[in-house]
Amino acid sequence: MKTIKILAVLFFSATLSLSAQKSEVNISKSTVEWTGKKIGGAHNGDVKIKSAFLDFRNDEIVGAKVVIDMTSITNADLEDEGYKQKLIGHLKSDDFFGVEKFPTASFEVAKSTKFKDGKASVTGNLTIKGKTEEITVDVFKEGAKYSAQLKVDRSKFDVRYGSNSFFDNLGDKAIDDIFILDIKLTL
Repeated sequence: MKTIKILAVLFFSATLSLSAQKSEVNISKSTVEWTGKKIGGAHNGDVKIKSAFLDFRNDEIVGAKVVIDMTSITNADLEDEGYKQKLIGHLKSDDFFGVEKFPTASFEVAKSTKFKDGKASVTGNLTIKGKTEEITVDVFKEGAKYSAQLKVDRSKFDVRYGSNSFFDNLGDKAIDDIFILDIKLTL
């Protein structure tokens, strides 16, 4: 009987060590910055994180979800308030992210490698405008801070405005299909 109790305790302890540890992201200390390029220039700004968590097991991200509030898009490079508001309004419109119909975007982790020298490869599902694509990114860890740069092909998410993938003869009005998200999460 004593042996059975010891085995039960060992089994329960092993089960606890195998389960994931969920860590909430500190939203106020975390950032998402965006950069979009076009011929002859670029724009940048940020967007707020609505919610986020990371699940860890043995120094590996085994689950995570970051939800972005697309209604919070800002611009940082334009000084003229009129132009700034015009750009933000255009980005929120159906030409770009259609935030009235799609107020959030998200990234959900499907699999990951263990961290080695502060770096792991993470594969997950990115959802923008109701469309989901699998992407793989490198995630860097420094203490309780995690960072990644996502290079997003907007044409895969039906963000068509000014895209050579959808329209011919745009010339110098073309906007790059790839935009960049620099994500920094603090637990």
